[in-house]
Amino acid sequence: MKIADLRKNYTQAGLLESDVVADPIAQFQIWFEQAVAADLLEPNAMTIATVTAEGKPSARIVLLKAVDERGFVFYTNYNSQKGVELKHSPYAALVFLWGDLERQVRIEGRIELVATSEATAYFHSRPASSQLGAWASAQSTIVPDRSVLEQRLHQLETEYRDREIPKPPHWGGVRVIPQEIEFWQGRPSRLHDRLRYQLVDGNWQIDRLSP
Repeated sequence: MKIADLRKNYTQAGLLESDVVADPIAQFQIWFEQAVAADLLEPNAMTIATVTAEGKPSARIVLLKAVDERGFVFYTNYNSQKGVELKHSPYAALVFLWGDLERQVRIEGRIELVATSEATAYFHSRPASSQLGAWASAQSTIVPDRSVLEQRLHQLETEYRDREIPKPPHWGGVRVIPQEIEFWQGRPSRLHDRLRYQLVDGNWQIDRLSP
């Protein structure tokens, strides 16, 4: 089959203005809980798009680790490619795709770093192997081969065998503070439903967008 012949007619549900709540964070949490209940593979997986210093787009998949009225949180090495790009341009776009539910959520906003105390608490909630991995990997830098990483990890396992693993100073959380959130529901004939929340003068305004 040709790639151009791959298509699906979305028929599961619609999305009317009467179907959503006034607060987009609350609406996201409703949809997220439904994605979890549907037993989707990693419903917290999201694309995060940033820009390089030259203005080139850059994107990758990360995992959402918290969401509340303050925004959407993920954790990373601040010296990684995305960390450096966010330092240069403190804005990001997120995309969640829940294909089995024929849904997509787009989020745009500025970023802030999560408080050290909050990041440290989350760091120590992770498995010890993940904590050591944050130290072992100089994320986004060139490494000669995998054995270098494995040797470094083995050294760290020995060093911290009977000790608490500290949070690396270069590792922490990033919060995307939304200024725009769009909820997309697939519909037949490509006439999809798109409801966009925009923050206008401190209040959320809802508009329907053409598909």
